[in-house]
Amino acid sequence: MNEIAQDLNQKIQQENPYVFDLLSSLGKELYYPKGILTQTAEAKQKAYRFNATIGIATEKDRPMFLPIMQETLANYDPKDLYPYAPPAGKAELRQLWREKMVMENPSLKNKSFSYPIVTNALTHGLSIIADLFIDENDPFVLPDKLWGNYNFIFGIRRGAKNITFPFYTKEGTFNTEGMKNALLSKKDHGKAIILLNFPNNPTGYTPTEQEATAIVEALKEVAEQGMNLVVVSDDAYFGLFYDNTLKESLFGRITGVHPRILAIKVDGATKEDYMWGFRVGFITFGSDFPAVLDGLEKKTLGILRGTISSASHPAQTFVLNTIRSTEFQTQKQQKYDVLKKRASEVKKILDQGEYNDAWDYYPFNSGYFMCLKLKGVNAEALRTHLLEYYGVGIISLDESDIRVAFSCVEEEELKSLFDLIYQGFKDIAGQNS
Repeated sequence: MNEIAQDLNQKIQQENPYVFDLLSSLGKELYYPKGILTQTAEAKQKAYRFNATIGIATEKDRPMFLPIMQETLANYDPKDLYPYAPPAGKAELRQLWREKMVMENPSLKNKSFSYPIVTNALTHGLSIIADLFIDENDPFVLPDKLWGNYNFIFGIRRGAKNITFPFYTKEGTFNTEGMKNALLSKKDHGKAIILLNFPNNPTGYTPTEQEATAIVEALKEVAEQGMNLVVVSDDAYFGLFYDNTLKESLFGRITGVHPRILAIKVDGATKEDYMWGFRVGFITFGSDFPAVLDGLEKKTLGILRGTISSASHPAQTFVLNTIRSTEFQTQKQQKYDVLKKRASEVKKILDQGEYNDAWDYYPFNSGYFMCLKLKGVNAEALRTHLLEYYGVGIISLDESDIRVAFSCVEEEELKSLFDLIYQGFKDIAGQNS
């Protein structure tokens, strides 16, 4: 094992042996090499005559660029577009995103957590977590209403063993007891990774304040029984809270709650700031132990160096300038209002009762999506029928559940959408009778 990795592991183990035990075999091997990037960083500080370290071309003390490209980006300084971004991301963006997190998550006040590290959006951040903490057959706990890509990121890539629990109770609330029992079912393994995604994809559900308190207490109880936990908050749709929900990330509530719990937040500008194609995400670690935060950051930088090297510099600049703008909050609130109205309209339409023979809907209060539970019609059969005969696209999740993204349907067209889904249901139900 590399000496730098050994040193990082020793420091983590001394401060918090539980976090060291959570690391995968790969996670223990990872470190940030003292190679070209480290030497380049030193040269950037001290080489005042000639800096002949980094692999870019320059002209007249600026990055070299094609004028035809710069014409489309005339409002930006070439230095904020063309050079490589630092592996951890632009320092100004990391600082600003951290300030944004503290402002939007009151529970983070006086908590100890790392500076956000820039990733190539959230999927990349999740894959970093998988590499750091998942060995083959490690338990990966998550609700049964889930984003399918989790299976690929944690299961196919790293060999995790999925342990699922029912997302909802019979009363339509988050199933905290089921979560706790799923974790304790793997107590003999000694560790588990649990992923909590709120607002949830596919259900569009976020816990209430009371449910959030119960979730944190349940996680603490599991830790007190001797189990080491990585608790991942996938906050892809952060901020899109409409009704009676928790109005911040669980990350702030979970950070520092117990030495055996390592809290990790994955978020980004992709969905919450309507910048999907820019692929700018962040990963943040929460821990009371400085050596743990330092070690995990350096191991993360090792993964970045060994995979993408660094995320897109122009995309980071665009995000940074957007968040800095005095119009940012106003424009973001306008988009939030549009989505909230669509969610309210969906509930109004469904609560009128004209579709009750075809489906029930799962509780939803946030995000982009909601789900229907079909009565006696196969979800995949309905999906393909709607595509072929009505030109309507939905997502089938299992035999009975479909996901509807109200985020991409105009408010005045939502009734027509559900009418067509209902007509497709009646078509198939008639064929089956």
